Amino acid sequence: MLDRTFTPAEANNALGEVRPAAERLVRTCERLRDLGSDQGRLVTAIGGNGEGHAAGDLGAARSELASVAAEVAACMAVLESLGVLVKDADLGLVDFPALRAGEPVLLCWHVGEDAVTHWHSYDEGYAGRKPIDWGEEEGS
Repeated sequence: MLDRTFTPAEANNALGEVRPAAERLVRTCERLRDLGSDQGRLVTAIGGNGEGHAAGDLGAARSELASVAAEVAACMAVLESLGVLVKDADLGLVDFPALRAGEPVLLCWHVGEDAVTHWHSYDEGYAGRKPIDWGEEEGS
């Protein structure tokens, strides 16, 4: 069974903590992608004629990349400690475990949405999202 389940109201109340952590995760993942691209260009430049870059530049880039990767992991840990499942870090897509008519389902939310208004089964995923159509009495 699930460690924690949310009713739709509880999931929406949790957004006060979930939203900032998910938004930070999205920003940090974007920075991680940018740094990865920068590092690739730097490796290519140094491997070619150097283009004015030194190996120290690559070391600094790798250090920053490791730091940002650690921040991504920290963001994910915060979200998981709040009881949500991170489904797509780049989009800030998270699921809140819930019960619908006694069956385990997931309440679905992502960065940019105002509220938790959709759910899907464990098998369907995001593509199977449906509007929440039950009251609090069916929750956890």
